[in-house]
Amino acid sequence: MHAPEQDGKLPMLRRQKILLMLEREGKVMASDLSQHFKVSEDTIRRDLNELGRAGLLQRVHGGGLPRSSDSGKDYLTRAQQPSDIKRDLARQAVRHVQEGQVVIFDSGTTTLNIARALPIDIKITAVTNSPEVAIALGRYEGVRVLMIGGELTPDAMAVTGHQAVEMLQGIQADLCFLGICALHAEAGITVSSFAEVATKRAMIQRSGYVVAAVTADKLGAVEAFSVAPAKGIHQLITESDVPDGVLDGFRAQGMAVEPAELAY
Repeated sequence: MHAPEQDGKLPMLRRQKILLMLEREGKVMASDLSQHFKVSEDTIRRDLNELGRAGLLQRVHGGGLPRSSDSGKDYLTRAQQPSDIKRDLARQAVRHVQEGQVVIFDSGTTTLNIARALPIDIKITAVTNSPEVAIALGRYEGVRVLMIGGELTPDAMAVTGHQAVEMLQGIQADLCFLGICALHAEAGITVSSFAEVATKRAMIQRSGYVVAAVTADKLGAVEAFSVAPAKGIHQLITESDVPDGVLDGFRAQGMAVEPAELAY
C-alpha cells in the first residue's frame, strides 16, 4: 500500500515530471506512473485529470496523450503566428495538384498557405468550407471555386453543419487537403471542436486521395473528438527533421510520408 502524501508541493512536482515523461515518451499510462512514483493509481488519475483540465494533455482511458500546441487557439490567433514552416509544407503539398482536378480545401492556416502556393496558371475546380481559403482561391483566373454552405464556426473559421455535409456528399473529389488539428498513429485524426467532425469525415469519404500537411507539434497529439483512423490519410507531408521513430507508426498505417524541402 502506498503511503499518503504529506507535502502539498508533491503533487505539483509530480505533475511536472509527468509532463516531461509525456514529452519524452509520447504517452503515459496510469499503471506505469503509479509504479514509477510509488503512489496509488487513484492519485495518478487525479494528476492526469488535473493536467487534462488545464489543457496540458489529452486524457484517455488508462493514461494521457499529448495535445497540439495549437489546441485552444482560435483561427485568428493561429493565423498571426510565424508561418515559414507552413509555407514550406504548402510548397510541397501543391506538387500533388494536377490540372483539371476537383480539389477539396479544408479550413485551416496550413491549408490557406496551400491555396496561396498554387501555380498562378493552374486550372482546377476547388471546393472549400473556409471563407479565407475561398478568397485566396478566387484570385486565380483558372480556378472555379465552390463554397460550401452552412454555419460558420468562428474559432475554426470553417463552415460546418448538415448543409455542408450534404453538399460534400454530392461531390467526388480527386484530391483533398485535410486540415489537421492532431494526428496520432493509434488515436487517428482528432479535433478540438465537435462541430468539425462530420464535415471532415465527409471530405475524407468523398476524396480519392487525401493529403495532410502537418507541423511536427501536431504529430502524436490527440484532441477530444475523433474524426477517422490515421489510415484515412494517404499522404503525410511534414517537417524534414521529424525522427523516423515518430513517423514509423504512420507508415505502419499505410501512409506515405514525405518530408518538406526547406526554402533558403
